Order: sequence, then structure tokens, then C-alpha cells
Amino acid sequence: MITNVTTESTSASVATIPCGPCVLARTVAVTKTYGTGALATPVLHGIDLELRAGEFALLMGPSGSGKTTLISILAGLLRPTNGLVELCGEVISDASETFVTRVRRRAVGFVFQSYNLFPALTAVDNVAEVMCLKGMPRSQARDVSRQVLTRVGLGDRLMHRPSELSGGQKQRVAVARALAGEPALVLGDEITAALDGRTAMEVMELLHAHVSAERGVLIVTHDRRLERFADRVIEIEDGRVVGDLRDMQRSPARREP
Repeated sequence: MITNVTTESTSASVATIPCGPCVLARTVAVTKTYGTGALATPVLHGIDLELRAGEFALLMGPSGSGKTTLISILAGLLRPTNGLVELCGEVISDASETFVTRVRRRAVGFVFQSYNLFPALTAVDNVAEVMCLKGMPRSQARDVSRQVLTRVGLGDRLMHRPSELSGGQKQRVAVARALAGEPALVLGDEITAALDGRTAMEVMELLHAHVSAERGVLIVTHDRRLERFADRVIEIEDGRVVGDLRDMQRSPARREP
């Protein structure tokens, strides 16, 4: 449980901001503006949000509403213009890139819509590479990679490169990479957009199984079919949170057919 917030900054006011129980990520009054002066384009407007362990949450809204910008800020891939961002007990909004990268590698798994696999590497090495970046010896990382890929149904595709895999199989490799090392928070951006209905549901099953008392998942999506998996649905429009429905209690065992 996260009960205190540490920060690379020396600001006492930031360092003592309390978190709620099992908060994995939090934003306070976060804004984001692209460009300056006459070309300035505000995208996010004062976002206050907490993501908690034990939740499978969806972030939904129309195109251009700020969903991808917000999830990128939560992952430490993008800086807010103003506001506070905490990730697993660390303030990252005003920290150095080195510090943010270290926190992200330790705490976050990210699944991209476009897979972002290394084309020259096999499935095993695509997953293992991320764990090597975290400091795991390569031989151990490849063993863990084989286990995770087998768990997501790719035990017979371990030595295949991305060009030899279908879209659904590539997304499974991306999911395995995100789940390897059991990160506290898994984030995904429109990960089912290019998948057929059956494969999309199978990928969501894999991610839902990751949720526990110490881990959570947030997925950006337009796909209303995915609500059946969600404990929480956050609606964003024009850069503002306009709805936040919790405790939907739609676990896979209780899903509609």
C-alpha cells in the first residue's frame, strides 16, 4: 500500500501530499498545451484522477478528447504543462528523464496500438529485451519470456519474428512484454483497434487476469464491447473528465455472452 509520496524534487509541499489506499497513479490539476503563443492548443484542462490497485479501468471518449495525451502523461512518456503526476509513490511531473525512466521501467507495462515490436528480434527476445533493460540477466530474461509467451498462447511461436506473426499474435507478444516482470500498472492505448472481435476479447482476458490487490490496468478505447471487463469507466471529453463510473463489477465470469 502506498501511504507516502517520495520525489526527486526537494519541494516539501509536494513530498508530503498523501495518497489514497493502493493508489498506483494520480494526477492533480494536470494541464497540457501544445505549442505557444498564437499557436497554443490546450488539450487537457485540470485533470484530477486516481488509478487504484484492483481496478480494471477504461478511459473512453471521442477522438481528440485527450485520451492518448493523458495516458502518456500517466506513463511518464509526456510531460504535463502544469500540475502534479505521481506514479507508484513517486512524483514524476518535475523529475529528471533518468528518474522518470527508472520509475517507469520498474512500475509500468505499456501496450501500444501499433505493437512497437523490434522487427529483427524473435518473440522471445522482444519480451526479454525489456526485462534486460530492467537489469535482469539475459538468460533469466529469456526463460521468463518463454513462460509468459506460453501463458498468452504463443508457446509454438517463440522463435518467430514479427513479420511471421498475425496481428493478433503480435498483440499477444506486446501484451506478454507488458506483463513480464508483473508491473504494478499496465497501460494500453487502443490495443484492440486492429483486432477481430474474438482476438480482442482474448487479449482483454489476458489483461484482466493481471489485476490483483496490488496491480491495476487502464485501457484507452473507443470499443464499448470492452465495458463488460471493466470495474470502472472514465469518460473524457474536450480534455476534461466528464464521467467516472466505479464498481461496475463486470468480471469475466459475469460477462454477457
